[in-house]
Amino acid sequence: MASTRKPTFKPGADSSQENKSRSAGGSPDSVISAQRSVGPSPVTSPVKQSSADNVIAFPEPKGKRKRRLLLWTLCIVTAFVAVLIAGAIYSPVLVVRTITVDGTKLVTPETVQKALSGVEGKPLPQVSEQEVNELLKPLVQVRSATVEARPPSELLVHVNERVPVALLKQGDSFVMVDVDGVQLGATQDQSAVALPLIDAGAGATNTGLFKAIAAVLNTLPADVLARMSTASAASPDAVELKLVDGKTVVWGNAEDKELKAKALEALLKMPPDPKVPVNVYDVSVPRHPFTK
Repeated sequence: MASTRKPTFKPGADSSQENKSRSAGGSPDSVISAQRSVGPSPVTSPVKQSSADNVIAFPEPKGKRKRRLLLWTLCIVTAFVAVLIAGAIYSPVLVVRTITVDGTKLVTPETVQKALSGVEGKPLPQVSEQEVNELLKPLVQVRSATVEARPPSELLVHVNERVPVALLKQGDSFVMVDVDGVQLGATQDQSAVALPLIDAGAGATNTGLFKAIAAVLNTLPADVLARMSTASAASPDAVELKLVDGKTVVWGNAEDKELKAKALEALLKMPPDPKVPVNVYDVSVPRHPFTK
C-alpha cells in the first residue's frame, strides 16, 4: 500500500540523510537534487572565444597619423605642381606671338625681331637666354641679351649693345669699333659720329697700340669722349689724346685708368682763365694732375 506521508524538508537534514544513505549502502550519486538555472555558469558553461579576442588594439599615436597625413598631402601637392609645370611648358596658350625689343641704338628693333623669328610659336617657358643669344650672334652690334617672359604670349628682349669708342679710317669711309676692335658700322662723314679717330687703319685692331688706346677711350665718360678728336700712342706707355678744340691730353700708360678719367673730367670742368690759357691737360700722374 502506497504511503500517504508528505515529504518534509528540514534544514540540515541533507547531511543526516546523506549519512543514513551511506550507512544503508547507498552512494551520494543516488541523491537527486534539482536547481533552477538562471544563466550559464561562468565555470561550467563553455565559452567560445576567437583568436581576435586575445589581441589588444592600441590607438595609433597622433604624431604618426599627422606625419602620414602630411606625407600624403605633400605627394598630392607635388603631383599637382608637376602637372601645372608640364602644362605650362607645353601649353599652346603660352606660345610666343609678340617679341618686344629695347636697348637698341646701333641696330633697329625690327632687325632683332627678324633674327629671333625662330622662337615665334614656341612656348614661353621653353625659350632660354642661351638660345636667344645664339640667334643674335650674327648681329655683331649685340654683345648680349636678356629675356623676360610676359604671359600669355609676349617675349621681352633687353639688348646690351657694344659701345663704339673710336673711328678707324678704311678707304673713303670711317668704321666704328668698340674696345675689342669689333666693327660696328661705317659712315662716310666723320663729323656725323662724335668719336675720336685712331689713324692706324682698320687692320690695326689686333696691335698692342690699338688695345692700349681703346682701353683708355673705353674708360672715358660719354660726354668727355665726345670732345675727343684723335687718339694716338707712340708706345703703350705714351697714349695721347687731342680735343676738338686742339688741346692735348697727356695720358701715359693704361694704369689707373678710372682715376685718370676722373681727373681729366675735373680739369675739363674748370672754368677757363683768359689770363692763363690751357693747352695741355696732363693726367699721367692722376693724383697730381696739372695743366699748362
